[in-house]
Amino acid sequence: MMKNSASKERLLSHQRSSDPAYIRSSPTPTTTTRRKFSDSDSDSKIQFSLEHAFGDSDFVPAGTFSARLKTWSHGGQTLTKLRFSRNAFTQAEKGNFEKLLIGDEFYRIRLPSNVLSPPGRDYVVSSVKARCLPREGLDEHFVIHMEGVNILAVNYGAPGACPYPRQMKLPAKWSFNSHTVLKNSEQAPRTPVFAEEQLGENGEGEAVKPPERSFWAKYWMYLIPLGLIVMNAITQAMNMPEEQATGQAGAQQGAAVQRGPSPAVRRR
Repeated sequence: MMKNSASKERLLSHQRSSDPAYIRSSPTPTTTTRRKFSDSDSDSKIQFSLEHAFGDSDFVPAGTFSARLKTWSHGGQTLTKLRFSRNAFTQAEKGNFEKLLIGDEFYRIRLPSNVLSPPGRDYVVSSVKARCLPREGLDEHFVIHMEGVNILAVNYGAPGACPYPRQMKLPAKWSFNSHTVLKNSEQAPRTPVFAEEQLGENGEGEAVKPPERSFWAKYWMYLIPLGLIVMNAITQAMNMPEEQATGQAGAQQGAAVQRGPSPAVRRR
């Protein structure tokens, strides 16, 4: 009897497993997936233009900066992942740049002071002598100092020194090698990072020396303590004769008291 009941159970189980209705109604294990939200969900892509001018000419578009605008939970905004695309020089621009090289004049660039404001508002301007840029190509370096979405300053020049006198040299390739650095800071630097050396235009290329400070301005922190020491020594030296005189007078008085009055000479 037990064998018959066991065989019936196996048969019933086999029928249930092959029944489509039973398969549809049987519970299936469920899995939950979590979507990970990253900081990039609050990012947006922005672009702002670079403009350039040759000497005193008007500014015209020269390239495009693109970046990610990150909005933080506290409401602040910063730029990240800065990229730059330079426009190639046209034939007219090559001629204008050659004139700058011949005359040793300035090549100017400018950026909007606020990367979210429409063009035509305030700008941040920087410049460099055109002769500082040509090497194998045209090497340029941007250091952009920002506070939020505001550009506080831009240091523009060649990645390296530009000694005086500057040599007249045409680039072997009319293509730019551009390097960009983005710095978020609280205030703009007082001295440019990539400014050319301040050299005197005196024909000899000598650097303009800062004004010489006086001897007192250089060494006052050493002279004051030394003066106090000397004054203290002089005061002690002046007080020594008075102390010696006072000491001698006191010694004489003490000796007189100890001896007492001399006895009178008895006469016979």
